[in-house]
Amino acid sequence: MSMLSSKSAGVLILMLNGRLDTNSAPEADRQIGDAIDQGETRVLVDFSKTDYISSAGLRILLKATKRLKQAGGAFALCNANEQIHEVLEMSGFVTIMSCYGSVEEALQAMSK
Repeated sequence: MSMLSSKSAGVLILMLNGRLDTNSAPEADRQIGDAIDQGETRVLVDFSKTDYISSAGLRILLKATKRLKQAGGAFALCNANEQIHEVLEMSGFVTIMSCYGSVEEALQAMSK
């Protein structure tokens, strides 16, 4: 898994490429945590290039959501494929964090 980052409208966009699983979760956790430690308060994870998420990946998302919520920030997801969206629904994550169909939709909601 690799992670590309960009920034738009004050929102850090992280695009995960590959699988977010036991092998890649520690690196993703480090990169997201470093961004939050450096002052990022609005983070959007773009799943357009992610094909799989495991429970280890879900833990990373939950950890980031909690940290940003405590800091008065926002965390959201977008572009989840059918399988990832199903995992997010079954785990109840769609009620914990905001999920959007596109980067544009997420940015619009996060900039309010």
